[in-house]
Amino acid sequence: MNKQVTRPSLFQAFIPIGCLIGLLVLNVIYFGDATLSGANQIALLIAAAIAGIIAFRLKHKWSDIQSSIVKSIGSAMPSILILLLIGSLAGTWMLSGVVPALIYYGLKVIHPVIFLFAAVVASGIVSLATGSSWSTIATIGIALLGIGQTLGISTGLVAGAIISGAYFGDKMSPLSDTTNLAPAMAGTDLFTHIRYMMITTVPSISISLLIFLVIGFTYNFDDSSAQVTNVLNQIEQHFNINPFLFIVPALLIYVIIKKVPPLPSILFGTLLGGLFAIIFQPELIRTIAGLSGNYAKLSYIAVMKSMFTTISIKTSDPVVNNLLTTNGMAGMMDTIWLILSAMVFGGVMDSAGLLMRISESIIKFARNTGSLVASTVITSIFFNVTASDQYIAIVVPGRMYSKTYRDKGFKPELLSRTLEDGGTVTSVLVPWNTCGATQSRVLGVPAFTYLPFCFFNIISPFMSVFIASINYKIRRYSPEEKLELNIENGDD
Repeated sequence: MNKQVTRPSLFQAFIPIGCLIGLLVLNVIYFGDATLSGANQIALLIAAAIAGIIAFRLKHKWSDIQSSIVKSIGSAMPSILILLLIGSLAGTWMLSGVVPALIYYGLKVIHPVIFLFAAVVASGIVSLATGSSWSTIATIGIALLGIGQTLGISTGLVAGAIISGAYFGDKMSPLSDTTNLAPAMAGTDLFTHIRYMMITTVPSISISLLIFLVIGFTYNFDDSSAQVTNVLNQIEQHFNINPFLFIVPALLIYVIIKKVPPLPSILFGTLLGGLFAIIFQPELIRTIAGLSGNYAKLSYIAVMKSMFTTISIKTSDPVVNNLLTTNGMAGMMDTIWLILSAMVFGGVMDSAGLLMRISESIIKFARNTGSLVASTVITSIFFNVTASDQYIAIVVPGRMYSKTYRDKGFKPELLSRTLEDGGTVTSVLVPWNTCGATQSRVLGVPAFTYLPFCFFNIISPFMSVFIASINYKIRRYSPEEKLELNIENGDD
């Protein structure tokens, strides 16, 4: 006979989280910007071990804990595969001149004063069209970051603008997976969900755009003109820059809009970048290959190297060298390690019932509209921090709160909107979350560096709670609808 599993206390549930927070603080103090190189991964594994000890004390079997870990890691595998392909895409787009072309024309067209504003708008439009913040940040996001660095704007500020726009578009796009998942969990339809999200999302993005515009008009760009000229000259010297290179991102956006899944879409963009490198950058192909021989052989070597390892275009300026360096798939390994460690922690916490124990205690504070929405937001953020995955941060709270919202007479679009306001947009702010780990690696900017400037992502959950607290356009069932719903669900 199996021993009966014991329900964890709230104190037991918080022990691993408290230990994790303490270790992460020590890592920041002692390792600084190098925390993602291993320190945070070990912290997550130690916290997972502590959670495992508690699970054993609660009489959980190792086989069940291990199954939960494997399931947790399995849920992150699509993200890991996409992350690897994003590394290879960045490499071929650098070798082909696509990213340098985006930087080159961007520097010529965008005025420094409105750059941050334009970065939000451009990222938002592409993400809205593709339904993917990840693809947006991995493509035009990298180019926008290069432009911002050239203009002398801090990387954290530029990354914050890119992420704000990308997550706005992702959140509002009918092609986005999370935008489809949230209404499915709450029990409403997609376009009702999107229309209802506008009540909180439009004010959030409007305030964010205003902040970035004010920053742009007050930022000091006096010393950037010489750097801009230098970057333009270096790009002209080392790349064949022409408008035909824009065919690559245009075709990638097209296939994503046509609902081709993310993995084959990004692979298509990677291979297309390699093809354009062979066509337009023959001198660079020879330089990167580092060998002599026929062009077919050199092309194969250079394109393969761009996909799996570091390539760096050497110029006379160290700043430009940094802009023109990519690390391929190999550069993503620390991030994958971090994601795996986070999934182990989340799996152990879930198997022992520690996450659910904390969430249940949060629900008790939901007494009115504002506190119910606030509880949902807090729960979604909690799962982003502990389970390290935005899908879990939508699915689990969605299941937990659906009956509570229904019992209180709220239509399901209030829950679906709150799940996105609390779960989708905050995932990128957590360094060990799959989203935060990926975007910080892709942009080369630590999550804690860009976090203070992701104004849209920070404002959204607060806006959601504020709108609910003042009861602005809160949709409720009529008595007749409520009676019909109770009959359908078999409620008294």
